Amino acid sequence: MARVAFIGLGNMGGGMAANLAKAGHDVRAFDLSETALAKAEERGCLRAASAAEAVAEAEAVVTMLPAGKHVRAVYAESVIGVAPTSSILMDCSTIDVASARDTIAAAEAKGYRMVDAPVSGGIAAAEGGTLTFMAGGSAEAFAAAEPFLGAMGKAVIHAGGAGAGQAAKICNNMLLGVTMVGTCEAFVLAQKLGLDPQTFFDIASKASGQSWSMTSYCPVPGVGPETPADRGYDGGFAAALMLKDLRLAMEAAQTADAYTPMGAAAEELYTRFAEGLGGAGKDFSGIIKMLDESWTPPEGNATPHTPIGAKV
Repeated sequence: MARVAFIGLGNMGGGMAANLAKAGHDVRAFDLSETALAKAEERGCLRAASAAEAVAEAEAVVTMLPAGKHVRAVYAESVIGVAPTSSILMDCSTIDVASARDTIAAAEAKGYRMVDAPVSGGIAAAEGGTLTFMAGGSAEAFAAAEPFLGAMGKAVIHAGGAGAGQAAKICNNMLLGVTMVGTCEAFVLAQKLGLDPQTFFDIASKASGQSWSMTSYCPVPGVGPETPADRGYDGGFAAALMLKDLRLAMEAAQTADAYTPMGAAAEELYTRFAEGLGGAGKDFSGIIKMLDESWTPPEGNATPHTPIGAKV
């Protein structure tokens, strides 16, 4: 087993670090949160006083950070030139493609192997070790990273060169956001037309309208398999995170000169739900409550509600 540095022990990183420790690795963990560090210790990790201390003598480095600026700073200040050049570097954050490519280029210039390896699966998958990793980087770097990523997930896919993991992640999540909005709209319309939600599910889940958002993550309580909809839209994948990913996708689309009108519409709707109506902490499928006009904003988010479809 190997010594692994893990930096970033949030909702996703905490479970991922614990699974590496469970697999027998010597995990040296660091986070700015004392609570997160204490929990990591309880789950088999060793506490590091800083990111630099965590990566010293590490054979592998894993980071799970909020945004591109954090990834750039941590690698520039605490990883590159501090960790042994023989170590494999893996950034599992969801960030912009440019930050991923620039960070990998900086690492490779100093003799490191590195992959960008964002994840799909959410908190439950991070805890259960069933994440899907989309990795970008050289074939050599991917081969070195794969055993460590495999200890945290059910699938590890080489997406291509540097930044390809992030590209795959934001394209996938743009599609997810679009299909979830479409699924929610279909259920709202079906109900207004007099169709029973369960009956519509039974039909659409076996017809050409079928999607993961319909069959595996149904946004209607009591219909299909258990989902956050059955828990008041708590847990799952927060609307704020979906909005973050949609904004990354729109930024990438602008850079690549790609026309993505459905992605842009999904971003506008999630901006309204998460920021305008206070739904940021709810599961992203909770946007159905905005579309059927049954959403009650929490106190402090009493933004006047404009009916969906109204001209503004």
